[in-house]
Order: sequence, then structure tokens, then C-alpha cells
Amino acid sequence: QVRLVESGGGLVQAGGSLRLSCAASGRTFSSYVMGWFRQAPGKEREFVAAISRSGGSTRYADPVKGRFTISRDNVKNTVYLQMNNLQPEDTADYYCAPSSRFSLPSNQNEYLYWGQGTQVTVSS
Repeated sequence: QVRLVESGGGLVQAGGSLRLSCAASGRTFSSYVMGWFRQAPGKEREFVAAISRSGGSTRYADPVKGRFTISRDNVKNTVYLQMNNLQPEDTADYYCAPSSRFSLPSNQNEYLYWGQGTQVTVSS
């Protein structure tokens, strides 16, 4: 099993940027599709982005397209989420998760387990 630790969250003004990291333990990191999800207060967890095992394919939720970039480093066992032009509606706890699917699923039920999350707050 891969253990996950997210970091990089914080408070930023609208229009600013943050880079989230998700460090995974274990030697099977590259065997998984990796996804980022977020959960705002009072709302359900929602898909943000996913990346294939090799990093060659990515998928984004419509609200973040053109602003967020997912990437991974299979040597460092880390997946990243570069977030630019952040807006108050991006305020949420952000989580990474692995999936054993061969597609890039947006359904959280297709993901195996979750890290503890990192909080992102965007002020207007």
C-alpha cells in the first residue's frame, strides 16, 4: 500500500499561485494513476485532475482547466498540482489518491485511499 502525504497548501490572494505536493511511500507509486480531489466546506469532494502512470496523459475538471497543471516524478514518488490564477472558489482541502484503473477516473470511488489533505485558502 502507498502512504500519501500532501503539502504545499496555504493562504494566498486571488490571482496567486501555489504548488501542492503529494509524497508517496512504497515502491509501487508508478503503478498507479494519481488523482487530485478537493473538498470545500459544506460540499462534497470533487475531482480536480488525474495523471497516468507515465505522466504522459492528464485529465482536468472544467473549472481548473488552463489554470492547474498536474505532474509527477516517479523517481521522487511525488505528484504535484501547480495552481495558478487561484480564485476564492478554489478554497478547499486538497487530497491526492491512487487509482488502479487504466483510465483517468474522475469518480472518487475509483480511487483506493486518501492522504490527510492540505488546506488551500484563497482570499478575494
